[in-house]
Amino acid sequence: MPHNRATLPAALPLFPLGTVLFPGGWLPLQIFEVRYLDMVQRCHERGEPFGVVTLTEGHEVQQPARDGSPGFAPEVFSDIGTLAHIETLERPQPGLLVIGCRGGQRFRLQRREKLKHGLWMGDAEPLPADPPMAIPDDLDSLRELLLDLGRQLHAQHPDAFRHPLEGEHWQDAGWVANRWCDFLPEPNEVKQRLLTLDNPLLRLELVGDLVDKLPRA
Repeated sequence: MPHNRATLPAALPLFPLGTVLFPGGWLPLQIFEVRYLDMVQRCHERGEPFGVVTLTEGHEVQQPARDGSPGFAPEVFSDIGTLAHIETLERPQPGLLVIGCRGGQRFRLQRREKLKHGLWMGDAEPLPADPPMAIPDDLDSLRELLLDLGRQLHAQHPDAFRHPLEGEHWQDAGWVANRWCDFLPEPNEVKQRLLTLDNPLLRLELVGDLVDKLPRA
């Protein structure tokens, strides 16, 4: 289940990525850039999260400036992101960390700063967690479809669906909406709009529209 914390670190380390992390979602990462190796190691040792924000311009790995000038190409990312809590960490070889993170609380950036070695830091305010909300009868098919998908993925690849197949979360509109967002083949722009919604029932309704458009086997 999602981590919910009332406060955020005074200076939140940020990890701009080409993906959208939702509360409760699972995010595997291979870390090899120095700026992130140090950051992840510190977060792991302190038991603190870092912030995942979605890139709207630039690349996950720093690229040289396109005009040949000193420095790196710009990185532009969304103001609303999600805390990533490190649950697993392995060191398969020097200079490489393999981590698994669980999405926690959403946040909104108030200020951001890029340090000399390339790491982004931000001042952020927490956004409210989704209030528990029952799935209405007309959207219950989304829960059943997702549960079938989870069973299939778990049978084929146990690590592909890293969520319990039983529990109260399966009755919660926000949780089911977020898990669909993990899997839907939609552009990041669409997923980011869904992440910004404070109404979990509206998010689930919009997810239902997207699921209806998926090709049927």
